[in-house]
Amino acid sequence: MTDKKQTKEVEKLNRRSFLDWLLGIVGLSGLAAIMYPAVKYLEPQEIAEAAVSTMKVGLVDDFPPDSGTVFKFGRIPGLLLHTADGKFRAFNATCTHLGCIVQYRKDLGLIYCACHNGRFDLNGNNISGPPPRPLDKLDVNLKGNEVHVSLRS
Repeated sequence: MTDKKQTKEVEKLNRRSFLDWLLGIVGLSGLAAIMYPAVKYLEPQEIAEAAVSTMKVGLVDDFPPDSGTVFKFGRIPGLLLHTADGKFRAFNATCTHLGCIVQYRKDLGLIYCACHNGRFDLNGNNISGPPPRPLDKLDVNLKGNEVHVSLRS
């Protein structure tokens, strides 16, 4: 009689452990079914942005001579210079050293990167500091009284 009792207890234990295992799997599946959409909802989505090749920056009168203006050119910052002699020049305003934003310094008469004291002349050429190469140039077109900037072709 003891053997039959032990066999029933072993079978009962096997059934119980199987049911525990089965309920655990069902519970984890339910939790995953709830958590997956929540995690996907919280994950930031990529926003497609149209490629910009030409854009109007402003009117000629908006930029006094011997000044520089940083503007957004699609996803990159741009720098528009209006030189003292009346010419317009535009560059990618990202420093070629570590990607900081450059600015025009009227007091120095050059383009300056404040991150590591990088300096560029008014043609975008690197003249001192750590930048390894010149700034990327953009084309400037005057259409009537409007200033348009476009990528170099």
